[in-house]
Amino acid sequence: MLIERIWAANAARNFHYLIACAQSGEALAVDPLNWQACLARAQQRGWQIRQIFNTHEHADHTGGNDALAAATGAAVLAHAAAAARIGGVTRGMHGGELLRVGSTVALRCLDTPGHTRAHLCLYAEAADGAAPALFSGDTLFNAGVGNCIHGGDPELLYQSFRDVLEPLPQSTRVYPGHEYLARNLSFTLDREPSNQAARALLSQIATLEAADMPVTTLGQEHGINVFFRLGSPEVISGARSDGSPRATFLALRELRNRW
Repeated sequence: MLIERIWAANAARNFHYLIACAQSGEALAVDPLNWQACLARAQQRGWQIRQIFNTHEHADHTGGNDALAAATGAAVLAHAAAAARIGGVTRGMHGGELLRVGSTVALRCLDTPGHTRAHLCLYAEAADGAAPALFSGDTLFNAGVGNCIHGGDPELLYQSFRDVLEPLPQSTRVYPGHEYLARNLSFTLDREPSNQAARALLSQIATLEAADMPVTTLGQEHGINVFFRLGSPEVISGARSDGSPRATFLALRELRNRW
């Protein structure tokens, strides 16, 4: 599996992805708002975009669908429950289904509601010596999580973290829909000032451009992302929760809305 991360260079700080089969050159474009950048990168690599995948229905993830589909003839795939809101969806997907790219790539759809009520992540198992990969849309960011203020539900987001993301291998690489790493690390440190892993990474990325931010793993996320650190006494105290993981997560999400 070949992966290209594409920086949209927009105010919303979007990332797009091309996932390609090394044998056939067929590619999948994930959330290609800046469709011109996605098409240009595919052409540079000699790939043919055959499919477009939307993690959810927000316009900053779907806005390039029509133009990219017109330019390439690609099919558009998205959560079946979001298809009507997106429009032009060729295939409605559900959690547990496999999405195949060319002859060598298989991506499993993970049903991860919360940011929106119909949200899918894509998960690739480890293969050919490469670590697993999670294309997490706006469910999980590097060192943070998506908000729930535009049609979402924080209770569902917590359940997605607990039931879907937590069990994934620690070696899983995280490819989110936006670049908010420095801001998210700062929130972690605001809640957990003693977190040396978060402090070290924030210092490491201080001079990096957005397009050059590192790809984290779920193992790293458990150390730097306060939404995975629900058992930390410092986090629990700062969240003023009853100490349960659910209450702490929901309190953190509410605090982050105002931070």
